[in-house]
Amino acid sequence: MTIKVALAGAGAFGTKHLDAIKLIDGVECVSVISRDLDKTREVAAKYGIGHVTTDLAESLALKEVDAVILCTPTQMHASQTLACLAAGKHVQVEIPLCDVLKDGEAVVAKAQASGLVAMCGHTRRFNPSHQFVHKKIEAGEFNIQQMDVQTYFFRRTNMNALGQPRSWTDHLLWHHAAHTVDLFAYQCGSPIIKANAIQGPIHPTLGIAMDISIQLQAANGAICTLSLSFNNDGPLGTFFRYIGDTATYIARYDDLFNGKDEKIDVSQVDVSMNGIELQDREFFAAIREGREPNASVARVLPCYKVLHGLEQQLA
Repeated sequence: MTIKVALAGAGAFGTKHLDAIKLIDGVECVSVISRDLDKTREVAAKYGIGHVTTDLAESLALKEVDAVILCTPTQMHASQTLACLAAGKHVQVEIPLCDVLKDGEAVVAKAQASGLVAMCGHTRRFNPSHQFVHKKIEAGEFNIQQMDVQTYFFRRTNMNALGQPRSWTDHLLWHHAAHTVDLFAYQCGSPIIKANAIQGPIHPTLGIAMDISIQLQAANGAICTLSLSFNNDGPLGTFFRYIGDTATYIARYDDLFNGKDEKIDVSQVDVSMNGIELQDREFFAAIREGREPNASVARVLPCYKVLHGLEQQLA
């Protein structure tokens, strides 16, 4: 049986999912939803998708649609996830699950009551680099003492990853910190029990802090230091340093290096070297197998509880 998917949000990230879907057997994107109809038609034509709309409800009404991937603005994530579940569709929502904790809790409650697969795009759980480290930890060969993480972008104006103007404001805390807060607890296999944050000046027009510093401690004693900036003029991206009892690892997206900056071959860790594709494969496998996926909304909710606490501190 082919799983038929609707994709909402045909921007920089949505097209990464469309590229991934093309590589996965038994999955087909049949509908694409985005705000700009002309641009959406262009994307649909490129990927051979028959149905185009600006209204998510129109796609949710299609009987053939089994599942939805949401790559829409952060502020819409929770409400749109609830709408997908209410329509009886499996759903994968891009990170973050929410930007208000109670909204995320409502999604988890609805997902558990529905019996549908509901997953959040916590890609770091799937990148081969981080999977390699996770397997070492599970095998008892490596234990994290400290993670040192830098998440750096140059976004002094409101642009997306393709350098196009954004209609919404991205968020360092609720989006970009979510990746590391979740990954730290996941890799440690231990809940976060302490979290502190300080932030730099608030941007006069965007209304958000452009620089944040976060400290975390897991129940097992491991610590994490996270620096985030929208002011950084290169190099861009997120760089993870795992300092452990037996080794040091540096992860840059899907690539992994040791402490001497020698590249580690992670090509055999999983069926692909693309974290987004691996994330999507897990979503569709969970649907087929009728199980809870890694990065289910329930499994990532603790991360958002930590972010909520940090937001209260910063306020």
